[in-house]
Amino acid sequence: MIASNEKVGVIGSGSWGTALALIAAEKNVPVALWGRNPEAATALAMSRVNGNYLPGTVLPENITPTSDLRDLTDCGLLIFAVPSKVVRAVAGQVGRQHLQKNAILLSCIKGIENSTGKRVSEILSEVIPSHPVAVLSGPNHAEEIADHLPAAAVIGAEQEDTALWLQSFFTLPWFRTYTSTDVIGIEWGAAVKNVFALASGITSGLGLGDNARAALITRGLAEMIRIGSAFGGRRETFQGLSGVGDLIATCFSEHSRNYRVGKMLGKGLTLETIQNSMHMVAEGVPNTESIHDSARKLGVRTPLIDMVYAILYGGLKPADAISELLSRDPRPEEDDR
Repeated sequence: MIASNEKVGVIGSGSWGTALALIAAEKNVPVALWGRNPEAATALAMSRVNGNYLPGTVLPENITPTSDLRDLTDCGLLIFAVPSKVVRAVAGQVGRQHLQKNAILLSCIKGIENSTGKRVSEILSEVIPSHPVAVLSGPNHAEEIADHLPAAAVIGAEQEDTALWLQSFFTLPWFRTYTSTDVIGIEWGAAVKNVFALASGITSGLGLGDNARAALITRGLAEMIRIGSAFGGRRETFQGLSGVGDLIATCFSEHSRNYRVGKMLGKGLTLETIQNSMHMVAEGVPNTESIHDSARKLGVRTPLIDMVYAILYGGLKPADAISELLSRDPRPEEDDR
């Protein structure tokens, strides 16, 4: 296991990556914050403020912005916080460096890979083998983390010593962590909630009220449990921080990019127009496709995911999607088939 004062590398300098770097910096260790754009890294090093993502938050001196992957070779902990669609490519670049032998790879990415249906931890293990891999997830908006507002997360790892070390590292007076061995459940819950955040935003954009959104979130949880359990996750995991906890936060908060995208869709804007107006990735958009495809392969019933997929990729109007959902045949609530 790595030393408590080991250098930490954060891969991805967006809002979430910057927030994670701030957490690591609280432990009084050197932190390398990597971004792919050299000009942006240089500007961040000079200004000490990530204005595009976390305006107003000043980076402490022990965080060093960089675009050079060689600055990660002496890190005992590598935290991945890039968009899920680029994680394989970025991990490949990182893996070609001479990394520290026992460096821990920690995924803080919420997504499922298109075409393969693989979780991020699976990708990291495949691309950078022979390193312990763990995941961190929960209802954690980067803006609130940066402001030291109380939050909690769950750390998943198959190796108990890895999970316990990470729990100790990610424990602060305002940030509490729990451990779990259910890596599969944590990652599926984290990814699927993005789809329901889009749906929640759509109901808000359509002006359908709190009753409709509460019903959607409740049935979304049932859907999350069905698909996550089908892939090997434990039911109780989806009732925890990476499942219902993250679902609540992302379906109700304007901090959530997925919620904001859904809200604009509900108001009639096109997906292309919305994406062109954003400088951050809403993971729910690509993940709706990968999760929908994964559900079809296993024959899991996912009406909400299907409707979001049809809105994003099939041209279905949001109002028509709501009508289709409400006109389905009645079912018992406890029917998990």
